[in-house]
Amino acid sequence: MTIKWSYSGIKLFEQCPRKYFHLRVLKDIVEPETEAMLYGTRFHESAENYIKSDVPLIPAFAFAKPVLDNLKQINGEKLCEYEMGITEDLQPCAFDAENVWFRGIADLLILDREKGEARVIDYKTGKSAKYADPDQLELMALCVFKHFPEIKKVKGGLLFVVCNAFIKGSYDATNQDMLWSKWVKSHSRIKIAYDNDVWNPKPSGLCKKHCSVTSCSHNGRA
Repeated sequence: MTIKWSYSGIKLFEQCPRKYFHLRVLKDIVEPETEAMLYGTRFHESAENYIKSDVPLIPAFAFAKPVLDNLKQINGEKLCEYEMGITEDLQPCAFDAENVWFRGIADLLILDREKGEARVIDYKTGKSAKYADPDQLELMALCVFKHFPEIKKVKGGLLFVVCNAFIKGSYDATNQDMLWSKWVKSHSRIKIAYDNDVWNPKPSGLCKKHCSVTSCSHNGRA
């Protein structure tokens, strides 16, 4: 059995295996879409249309025009919301391929094939970059190396458009085997949970106010 995963899936499992079990395995709980999530979705759509087709940003996101204009001016082929899949033997495949193992979507991918360089940008609409996690950039860079073997260097960035912050990352194709081994190890923990059907809760300060798994004894809101 191939256990498909993504950056968000790995992070959810690390946060709490029990929550992962309900949201990703049983799928008996669907987390409600918050206003913040809807805001982020609308921004991603508007930014994609602006970068790809020059469709004006909707008025609520006009503040982001200068930084998006800077991205538009960077040399290279621009791919928006670009979907990439990876098989279990670390080969590139389609996002919806039957044998897909890992899935990732780059909000903006800029390819400079002549230089063998690429940029991966992930838009963030949170009000703070305090807990920014560049691991997402690393995974996207690893996918780029597989899908575009002519690319040898990737510069990544988490672009926090609301709080005006930019978290950078830089990745070299020569390190990809070492970096993949780290993620394979993380994925193996999920596989062990599947194999043994053990999904222990991982209590934290988020349980009572934020977790949607109300049946868990640590939730306290049942």
